[in-house]
Amino acid sequence: MNTSLKITKIGNSAGIILPKEVLARLRAGVGDTLHLTEAPDGVRLTSADPDFAAKMELAEQIMREDRDILRVLAK
Repeated sequence: MNTSLKITKIGNSAGIILPKEVLARLRAGVGDTLHLTEAPDGVRLTSADPDFAAKMELAEQIMREDRDILRVLAK
């Protein structure tokens, strides 16, 4: 998807208007929080919190490594 966005003045700030198709692809809507992160080729806009994703990945790794211990604790 290639979309050009124009920066507009919003009060004392600047902003962009995201087209309906972009919001649908992000699965985001009015009132949702979007996360802007640096990427090797520029910036990345996502509706998923990158910090939360990293923490979940670490939790899954721990659960895989300590599967036997967690199974005993669950009893």
